[in-house]
Amino acid sequence: MIAKTRWSGTLAIALLAGTILGLGPVLAEAATIVALGASNTYGKGVARSQAYPAQLEAILRAKGKSARVVNAGINGDTTEGMLRRLDRAVPNGTSLVLFQPGGNDRRQGSADRSGEIRSRLSARGIPVIVLGNEMLQGLPHQADGIHLTPEGYHMLAEAIAPRVEGAVGR
Repeated sequence: MIAKTRWSGTLAIALLAGTILGLGPVLAEAATIVALGASNTYGKGVARSQAYPAQLEAILRAKGKSARVVNAGINGDTTEGMLRRLDRAVPNGTSLVLFQPGGNDRRQGSADRSGEIRSRLSARGIPVIVLGNEMLQGLPHQADGIHLTPEGYHMLAEAIAPRVEGAVGR
C-alpha cells in the first residue's frame, strides 16, 4: 500500500511539474491520422504491419513525432462505401486524413464520391492529403500488378512522411 501511495504521489508531482513548466503539449495525446481507402490502404497481400499506414507510423515515431496512424482501409471498397462509413472511420479529434480513393469505383460501376468526402472532412476542419493512384507507379508491386509489396508500401510511407509531418505540425 505504501509503494502504491508513493507511486501515485510521484506521478502527481511529475504531472504538476510538467504543467507548471509548460510541458503540457509533451504530455498531450498523439496526433491521430486516419488512412482511409481500399485495398492498397488496407495492405492486401501483406501483413497489417507491412501496410503503408503502419510503416508511416513507425517512420514518424522514429523521427520523434507523436502520431498514431489508424488503418481504415477495406479491400474492394469504393468511395461510396467510404462515404457511408466516414463518420465511424474518422472520429472527432482526427488530426489528418490520408485519402486513397483507388480504382474500385470504375471497376464496380460506382459513382465517385471523392469530392463529397473531402468536402465533409473540410467542413469538420480535418485536413486531407489525397494519395492518387499515380503515387503507386514505379513502386514494387505484387504479381497482380495492383497491390504493393512490403517494400513498395515502405517506399510510399517514406514518400508521404514529409507531407504528413507538415500537415500535423508536430
